[in-house]
Amino acid sequence: MLEPTFLNLPEFTLTGISTEMSLSSNKTQSLWSSFRRQQKQSKYQDPDFFYSVIVYPENYFENFNPATPFVKHALVSTEHTGNLDLGWERFTLPGGLYAVFNHKGPDSSIFNFIYNQWLPQSRYILDNRPHFEKLPAGYIPGHSESEEEIYIPIKAV
Repeated sequence: MLEPTFLNLPEFTLTGISTEMSLSSNKTQSLWSSFRRQQKQSKYQDPDFFYSVIVYPENYFENFNPATPFVKHALVSTEHTGNLDLGWERFTLPGGLYAVFNHKGPDSSIFNFIYNQWLPQSRYILDNRPHFEKLPAGYIPGHSESEEEIYIPIKAV
């Protein structure tokens, strides 16, 4: 069984763009293409990490429907965007406890494992905070060698 590490993160601020989407109307590729195109026009260096942040509506998982909209953000640390010269917005990620899963490769079944196996068997429940993935600068979606960290907001039962 894949076991996470646990981190209690402080609040921190990121910068980037966002769009509303759903699982049945997924716009992730378009979001990231736009973000990377804009980011390359910036005078600031490439960051070490990118952040893919999802803000789900309250009770999203209790009343799951693939057509329910959520907001997905493509973000970087504010130190890599200066004075928001790209027209990007700031996003404050609230602090709190996260279960962190290391994942390698394109297989998205890890999310099924996290939400349907690990979480129900753990002593935690989901907290109503953003979920996110921390992606290294060389991350290539769908590549078998791409690694990411998946952060799931939790609280003790």
